[in-house]
Amino acid sequence: MSNKTENPDKGKEPESSWKDAIYNPRTGEFFGRTGKNWGLILLFYLVFYGFLAAMFAFTMWVMLQMLNDDAPKYRDRVASPGLVIRPNSLNIVFNRSNPLEYGQYVQHLESLLQRYNDSEQTKNDLCMAGQFSEQDDEPLKKVCQFRRSVLHQCSGLEDTTFGYAEGRPCVIVKMNRIIGLKPAGDPYINCTSKGGKPLQMQYFPHEGTIDRMYFPYYGKKSHEGYVQPLVAVKLMLNKEDFNTDLFVECKVEGSNLKNNDERDKFLGRVTFQVLVTE
Repeated sequence: MSNKTENPDKGKEPESSWKDAIYNPRTGEFFGRTGKNWGLILLFYLVFYGFLAAMFAFTMWVMLQMLNDDAPKYRDRVASPGLVIRPNSLNIVFNRSNPLEYGQYVQHLESLLQRYNDSEQTKNDLCMAGQFSEQDDEPLKKVCQFRRSVLHQCSGLEDTTFGYAEGRPCVIVKMNRIIGLKPAGDPYINCTSKGGKPLQMQYFPHEGTIDRMYFPYYGKKSHEGYVQPLVAVKLMLNKEDFNTDLFVECKVEGSNLKNNDERDKFLGRVTFQVLVTE
């Protein structure tokens, strides 16, 4: 009599295995679902995401119908513009004897003033000084001339280095564009020394005025070719001002435009540093 116990299942494959989790040939299920179930699931997600895409596209279409090509429909921005300066730096540091150090500042100014060349500005209109250029009903807005020559010593025409070679640099101040802005009064730019040491400055145009004829601005699309009015400030530094950190603050004055909001240091004002070495 044999002592070995026979195992009738020995050598047979089990009825189920890990392969059945992928595809079960007995039930025809793939990853636990039949082809019909998979089809219904795919159909559901196709309809569901198709509906979401259609709703999103419809919403965007409705919003686009409400937009104005010339100006935003709803404007919640502050009514007062910020001030910026050129050259494009709030820390103007250079050696007046080294053109490589102040060359970048000269290039910034020259690039800005290219649009103000006489060859460009002759295409624009001679507007009535001191009056707003209101053109609400005009389909094509006229652009008032602003020639770089009105900046005189800071125009780059008389002195191609804008005063940097002599250590008396020019800085150009301009306001940010705001559609429809019509400042009350007669705005002008006024700059003061913040370090306690008085500085002599010259303004171009005279007294740093910003003429009303450059307002209002109607937007990039409808006011094509518009150029912002500029004010150039020439810092009349003397030998005792060299090798010293100088801080200058420029503000827009003479109007209802804000220039003292502590939450925004660029609203109607801008502060920059100047260090000229020999």
